[in-house]
Amino acid sequence: MRGAVPRLSLALLAAESGARLCAIIHYLVRGQLGWFGLTIACLVPGYAAQLLSILWFRADGHSPGCWLLVLHLLQLGLWKRQDGVTTCQGDSCRYWDVLRVETGGAAGEVLAQLGDVCVLRLLEALLQTLPHLLLQAYVVVAVDPAGFIPGVSAGLSLLSLAWALVSYSHFTCLLRPGHLSPPAAVILCLLLWRTGMLSTRVLALVLFARLYSFWVFAVAGVHWLLMSFWLVAQQTDIVAQTCRWRLFNCLLGAVYIFCYINVRPGPSKTRVAVFYAVSTWNILYCTWM
Repeated sequence: MRGAVPRLSLALLAAESGARLCAIIHYLVRGQLGWFGLTIACLVPGYAAQLLSILWFRADGHSPGCWLLVLHLLQLGLWKRQDGVTTCQGDSCRYWDVLRVETGGAAGEVLAQLGDVCVLRLLEALLQTLPHLLLQAYVVVAVDPAGFIPGVSAGLSLLSLAWALVSYSHFTCLLRPGHLSPPAAVILCLLLWRTGMLSTRVLALVLFARLYSFWVFAVAGVHWLLMSFWLVAQQTDIVAQTCRWRLFNCLLGAVYIFCYINVRPGPSKTRVAVFYAVSTWNILYCTWM
């Protein structure tokens, strides 16, 4: 499995970006300016990950050049990201460099590079890929069931988002003392689990939105409040400052509408059971109402 995770991440990122571009051209050519504008709007939240990449670059004591800024403006920061803690040529850290270091670098160097791109990719996937997935899924279900390009774009976005979650879990597993890289069968099972979890929630919300329009925001809002209060009750200490801790719980509560991310050490069976209980209720309510 050494090197397979960044290779697949790079391939899925390229496929997802290409499919998104095809969807944008598809709506523009067909004169569907509303869907064209919404698809373009889904790109905007992704700049948060690009901004974080620049901030990390500055924190490492480097001044980003014009070429690096242009790459981040084009949302290509994950393809080439500079990081002062690594020893890549020219202090360059990117998916391509991760692939190179995987073949001959030290374990600490590999983890430092893989950790940066995994965290940034997960953030970009949640902020950009997830809204795009919801939009394209709604187009396929409610507007154009025969739409091939929106369907392919939605499918690749689903797979890319699921893989971003799996690659992040793979990275956190490598951080634990004495833990080796999981075998391919484990990675495949994680991918199937994440894909099934995301697809059922997205489909339930899309079907509910098709029938009840904006009432879907009320259902999602109730779920978000329940998850946010639940996170507050757990007293997670991943963020120290009070205001940032509250903001973190609110943002993670929104993420929990679609998927579970463990933010506390130790056994998580009880937390996963609570998450599935609330999520199952929400899915059944959206599907049967």
